Amino acid sequence: MKKTMRLNARLFEMLVCPLTKGPLTYDEKKNELISPRAKLAYPIRDGVPIMLVDEARSLEKER
Repeated sequence: MKKTMRLNARLFEMLVCPLTKGPLTYDEKKNELISPRAKLAYPIRDGVPIMLVDEARSLEKER
């Protein structure tokens, strides 16, 4: 069973995509931060956003 944790609102306001420096959206269902411009989803593990491009999931195939 995958455990999800709610993202801290203040932390979310400070985060940007490390690739594009653009804004992120939060997908609560998948517990990921989404970069629409980079088409990447950054995972959140144990309440910590993993803001590494190498760890991000590509959204290109989800079209």
